[in-house]
Amino acid sequence: LLLAVRHAGRSREPVRPGARVTVHRRYEPLRPYEVMIIFDADLEEETIRAAVDRFLQLVQSKGAEPGHVDYWGKRRFAYEINHRTEGYYVVLQAKADPPAMQELHRVLSLADEVVRHKVLQIPERVYGPPKTASAGATDA
Repeated sequence: LLLAVRHAGRSREPVRPGARVTVHRRYEPLRPYEVMIIFDADLEEETIRAAVDRFLQLVQSKGAEPGHVDYWGKRRFAYEINHRTEGYYVVLQAKADPPAMQELHRVLSLADEVVRHKVLQIPERVYGPPKTASAGATDA
């Protein structure tokens, strides 16, 4: 037999059967994240897009809302990483709970096609597709 307990000031008193008990649950909104993934430059673009889709499906299955995905393409590294001089950059955004992003971080760390990755929590105001310089000039 479990008794519900109501907070009455500092004391806890048992609630009589049939009485209404209010349960307060805190709603935690999804946090905005940005993830930069650097893939091996030798991979085909189809393979990279398939891997990105796999990662997005993973975070969706954990309750996240995928956002903008930006394929930057091949770029030269400032220094050699794993005996490579260039990589294929992809930046994606998602709104998620921290456990979903921790799972994505774990999967990216284990993925052979990923050279490096970084998961960042970003401010709400910068979430979304990038704003171009021409769009800012027309608003002024």
